[in-house]
Amino acid sequence: MGLLQEWRDFAYSKNTNDRAGQLFWADYFNKEKEVYKKLLANADKVYEGTVASLAEEFGLDLKYMAGFLDGINDSLKTPNPIEEMDKDTHVSLDFDKEKLYYNMVAARADWLYELEEWDALLTPERRKELYKAQKISTTIVKEKKIGRNDPCPCGSGKKYKQCCGK
Repeated sequence: MGLLQEWRDFAYSKNTNDRAGQLFWADYFNKEKEVYKKLLANADKVYEGTVASLAEEFGLDLKYMAGFLDGINDSLKTPNPIEEMDKDTHVSLDFDKEKLYYNMVAARADWLYELEEWDALLTPERRKELYKAQKISTTIVKEKKIGRNDPCPCGSGKKYKQCCGK
């Protein structure tokens, strides 16, 4: 079994409705936040190495590192092979900053996209644009329904009910 599957089995077995599950996720999110602070503060540096060496560098347990890699993978310039990774798999954390910010907004991770480290990477205007673009992308807009007595959209000049609405 790969590290990612171990992480998923371990983490998603936690019941978020009980105190132990809430404490687990709070602990994980705090550790994740610290990793992102370090990544964003050193955005010009590309962190890479084995999963085990990166876990050690960021002060994470291997399972937590697998969870972190699962979360950031969609924001990397070149995704890592996370499905089959083990502790000796070579991974890179070369992230696209705009894509990372966008994905944090999509995940509703305000504790991450509101980090002050973003100030040095993206202007407030650009962050606002990315935030708005992500929110619009998930908004469902229903088209106006054609009434039975409205003119037919095909351009025939007939009422909809007498033309395409049959």
